[in-house]
Amino acid sequence: MQPTIKFGTDGWRGIIAEDFTFDNVRACAQGVANYLLGRGIASQGLLVGYDTRFASEDFAAAVAEVVAANGIKVYLNSEPAPTPVISYAIVVKKAAGAVIITASHNPARWNGFKYKPEYAGSASPEVTAELERHIHQVLKEEETKRLPLNEGRAQGLVEYYDPKPAYLNHIAELVDLERIRKAGLKVAVDPMHGSGAGYLKELLSGDRTKVIEINAERNPLFPGIQPEPIAQNLTKLADIILENKADIGLATDGDADRIGPLDEKGLFITPLQVFGLLALYLLEVRGERGTIVKSITTTNMVYRLGELFSVRVCEMPVGFKYIGPQMITENALIGGEESGGFGFRGHIPERDGILSGLYLLDLMVRTKKKPSKLIKYLYDKVGPHHYARTDFHFPEAKREEIARRLSQLKPEQIDNTAVTGIDTTDGFRFRLGDGSWLLIRLSGTEPLLRIYSESDSMEHVERLLQAGRLLAGI
Repeated sequence: MQPTIKFGTDGWRGIIAEDFTFDNVRACAQGVANYLLGRGIASQGLLVGYDTRFASEDFAAAVAEVVAANGIKVYLNSEPAPTPVISYAIVVKKAAGAVIITASHNPARWNGFKYKPEYAGSASPEVTAELERHIHQVLKEEETKRLPLNEGRAQGLVEYYDPKPAYLNHIAELVDLERIRKAGLKVAVDPMHGSGAGYLKELLSGDRTKVIEINAERNPLFPGIQPEPIAQNLTKLADIILENKADIGLATDGDADRIGPLDEKGLFITPLQVFGLLALYLLEVRGERGTIVKSITTTNMVYRLGELFSVRVCEMPVGFKYIGPQMITENALIGGEESGGFGFRGHIPERDGILSGLYLLDLMVRTKKKPSKLIKYLYDKVGPHHYARTDFHFPEAKREEIARRLSQLKPEQIDNTAVTGIDTTDGFRFRLGDGSWLLIRLSGTEPLLRIYSESDSMEHVERLLQAGRLLAGI
């Protein structure tokens, strides 16, 4: 029986050697080749990159062999690179797209296959549906082409390529690095053993600002952590901040498209707070204007900022496969989601944890405020907004049962507060009479139930999360 290869919120992911095998990766690569040939854009070539996970470079080489065997030029990364760095290389090379071998924030047993189209962002639902059609046809026929790398290089169909220099030059055009370097900040950085290692350190070093980097060596086991920049995975970074009296901590996930900051006290700054701060930075400090694109799981604070600065706010389902294309349509100023991924106008319609971190540092320097003071500054404008998310793993066999139970929920009250609306755009979001909200949502990439809430106090958030768990029957 052939495996089901389905693209979730950003690509296909699977457990290494169980379903993420060389045969299946080659089938995906052949599907991409067929897709490019069918669209008549194969002559533009394809980038192939990878992260620091187990055998990622070998899976990337397998992709390159298949694509090259179809007569398509391949630009194969010479070393692990962050997803936004590879995505930006699509723009530089004017390529037809990129395949990136990465499982982002998933545990060490996982790897993944991301496809980025010619617009250098996450593949839209329309693109992924077409890719899946091609891949499933390949699996059915059990036929892929292969051209060994040495032969591909000899024929000029495979070229090793380093996307880093062009990316670093571009970043220097987007943010005043010299201003941050001269500011004398002390910045603790945790790339979480991922492909973002060394980037912030290289960008920020050379003057008074000092960078302390941890977990910078490649270790596919991600010892003691999962490479997701959330509070429970950042205790070591918090300790480093306190020990060194650092001004801020910046963590990036496994492929560095997401950011997880800690303030000067070692306290986690939630992605909703980060989104509010980045939007405020662009609107007030830089004086820019443009649409804000948000996922349904992220903060209502941007609605208030939209009112204050007279800009449109557009809400989308979860995933940059929705947010990115909408950013292009709207020429949006910023797009963001609850998982800590933010994209920016003038860059690419894609999440970039490195640039997000640099913008936060520039906000600190230009306002002369430490992170905790910046959050107070934000709340002074939009009011207090507290948020939390809880995740619950479950056996894959229970997914249908859980989904059926959720579809039948129609509560009139939650935590003694009237339910004023139910939104099923992506998951089940309950809007409450006091402005709070609760969302219960099944992950699109793993057997996981996520429960989210935002309210005006942390106590209320915790009660809503507990109520959500009871509603879901977890």
